[in-house]
Amino acid sequence: MHKRKTSAILMLMFAVVIIAFLVYLFISQLGIRPAVKQDDALVNLPEGFRMTVFASGLGGSPVSTPGPNPGPRMMLLRGGVVYVTIPSQGKVVALPDRNSDFASDETVPFIDNLGNPHGIDFYDGWFYIAEEERVIRVQDRDSDLRADKETLQVLIGNISTGRLPHGGHFTRTIKVHNGSLFISTGSSCNVCYEEDERRAAIMRCNPDGSNCSVFARGLRNAVGIVFHPITGALYATENGRDLLGDNVPPDELNVIEEGGNYGWPECYGKNILDTDFHKDDHVHIRAHCTEPFEQPSLVDFQAHSAPLGLTFYYGNQFPDDYRGDLFVAFHGSWNRGQPTGYKIVRVDRDTLRVHDFATGWLQGANVLGRPVDIIAAADGSLLVSDDNAGKIYRIYYGG
Repeated sequence: MHKRKTSAILMLMFAVVIIAFLVYLFISQLGIRPAVKQDDALVNLPEGFRMTVFASGLGGSPVSTPGPNPGPRMMLLRGGVVYVTIPSQGKVVALPDRNSDFASDETVPFIDNLGNPHGIDFYDGWFYIAEEERVIRVQDRDSDLRADKETLQVLIGNISTGRLPHGGHFTRTIKVHNGSLFISTGSSCNVCYEEDERRAAIMRCNPDGSNCSVFARGLRNAVGIVFHPITGALYATENGRDLLGDNVPPDELNVIEEGGNYGWPECYGKNILDTDFHKDDHVHIRAHCTEPFEQPSLVDFQAHSAPLGLTFYYGNQFPDDYRGDLFVAFHGSWNRGQPTGYKIVRVDRDTLRVHDFATGWLQGANVLGRPVDIIAAADGSLLVSDDNAGKIYRIYYGG
C-alpha cells in the first residue's frame, strides 16, 4: 500500500512538472500571455500627451496570442465616422461621434457575413473592403452607416478573376491611390519560395479589380501600407521571418517602388543573406542580395516587434517637432525569449531614428493591449486600434 501511494505521488509530481514546462513553453516561446485588462493610464506618453478610449467592447480576448487577436484591426475615417474591420467577427462596424465629445456614441454594424475582412478604404463613392479570398466594394447611399448590400460588387474573387490565395498570413490590406487599387498579401509560410506570385507581394489593379499585376515582391507580410500625403511615395511595414533567434532578422520599413524586390525569402534588412534558408550556394545567392536585384530596407526595427499600421503626421495639434514624422504600431512579439513591441514608435522624418512614443501595453507577463492600426483624426489627434483589448484609443496633445 505504501509503495502504491509513493508511486501515485511521484506520478502526480511528474504531471505537475510537465504542466509547468508546457506553461513555460507557451509563455516564453509561443507568446501566449494573460491579457488582464487594467487601467489604460498605465500607457506612457511624452510629456503633454494624453490618451482616452474612443471606443470599446469591440471584441478582444482574455489572453494574448500570436498573430491577429479577435478585436478591431484596420480603420478608415470618413465623414467624421470611424469604420473598423473586425476579422474574427466577419464584419465592419461604424463608430459615429455625433456629439463631438471624442468618443463613439454607438457601434453600428456596417456590413457582416464577410470572410476575415481586414483592409478598408474609400474611393469615388465606394467603400473598398479586403477579405481573405476576395475584394469587394459597396456603397452607403442614404448615409445611415449601413452598407446598401444591393450595391455590393465582388471585384476580386469572382469567376472571372479567381479568388485570392488563402491560408498562411490571412490579412489583406488595401489602399486606393491615384485611381489604382493596391493589395498587400502576406506569405503562405515562414520562409519558402512561393508558387503563387501574388503572395508576399503588393499588387496593383484598376479600381474595378481588373488588370491586376504584381507591383512589388519579396515582402513577407506587409500588413501596413500608406502613401505619403505630400510625395505620394508608398511606404510599407514588413514582418520578418521567425526562428533565427531573438534579434535576427530585423522587421522593416520599406519605400515601395514599382518592380522592386525586397528580399524575402533570400535576404532581409540591408540586403543581408539568409544563410539559414540558403545553406548551399551562398556565393550565387549573395550576388542577388545587392541592388539592383534587391531593395534594402529604409529602416530596420527590432526583430519580432511585428510592425503593422502606420501613418504620417501632418496635423496641427502636436508640437512642430512631430510634423512629418511617421508613427508605427508594434503589435508585439511571440518568437522571442524577451518579449518586445506592444507599443507605438515615431520615426523622425529627417534622421530616420526610431523613438518610443506610447509604451506600457506590456506589464511584465501581462498584456494590456496590442496596437494594430493608426490613423490621424480631423482635429489632429491619433486614433489607435487594439485587437487584444478590443478598443480604439485617442491620443492627443494637451500642452
